[in-house]
Amino acid sequence: MATHKGTVKFFNTTKGFGFVTPDNGGKDHFVHISAVQRSGIDGLYENDKISYEVETGRDGRESAVNLVLEK
Repeated sequence: MATHKGTVKFFNTTKGFGFVTPDNGGKDHFVHISAVQRSGIDGLYENDKISYEVETGRDGRESAVNLVLEK
């Protein structure tokens, strides 16, 4: 899988999802709380810079996975 870089557009911890805007343009990627937890990240916040991979789920939606917070 290719690694992407992007900025967290928003993340709602109560609802357990949010979106990442890719740095190279294109449509936003969905991110689920389970991907955040599997990556060992405590939480995502608006304007956080992350690198991630894109995975197509069973519903056909592309999701950000294997998240890494950029310093």
